[in-house]
Amino acid sequence: MPTLTFESVLQSLDPFPVLGNSYTNGDYVPLDLSVNNPDLQTVNVSSSDDLETHIWKHIKSNNGTIAYGGYIEKRGIYNRSGHFNQDNPYTERNIHLGMDLWIAEDTAIYAPIDGVVHGLKDNTGYGNYGPTLILKHKLNGVKFYSLYGHLSSRSLNKKRLGETITKGQQIATLGKAEENGDYPPHLHFQIIKDIEDYSGDYPGVSSQKDLKFYKSNCPNPNLLLRLF
Repeated sequence: MPTLTFESVLQSLDPFPVLGNSYTNGDYVPLDLSVNNPDLQTVNVSSSDDLETHIWKHIKSNNGTIAYGGYIEKRGIYNRSGHFNQDNPYTERNIHLGMDLWIAEDTAIYAPIDGVVHGLKDNTGYGNYGPTLILKHKLNGVKFYSLYGHLSSRSLNKKRLGETITKGQQIATLGKAEENGDYPPHLHFQIIKDIEDYSGDYPGVSSQKDLKFYKSNCPNPNLLLRLF
């Protein structure tokens, strides 16, 4: 019998919705934050308030509740922070490796599948993840990780490394700009095959130089989100 690929193992699962089962796919609208979107030319993306206004206007004009997007999207919003090394176009980190779900602060986040807590860390700093949770999964002989960034500070309370997490369990809430790295409230969700030596953190934005590796190591989050 041929060995199942990583993608086919994830596709065989029946994940719980990360934002809960009170939303349908019709509540989600795609959002383009790429450098190629002309609508962003009039938005001060360095301001979390201005970016949030743009995002919510987009959601409402499309009769949605949640905006999603960003996987392998080249963005200009990271130029505001020295955290992403914008000196060299080839090594500048501006290609997004996760999927963002834009919705109000305090929104509950749920585990899509069973796992254990692998990492807990408040990645402080302008433009960083803020409070971050990483789960480790082992299903059908395949080990991988899921990362949840831009959480509320209280999401890290009362959690411990190695704690068992069950599918559908609430694991966090979303943070506000003051605690999430200064972004409009949203979840950064990322799948990671090999987390290397990281704990509580993992690159969520790649340079062009490293994209081949990170695209392979961080496959499309829609394998678990199932939004399209």
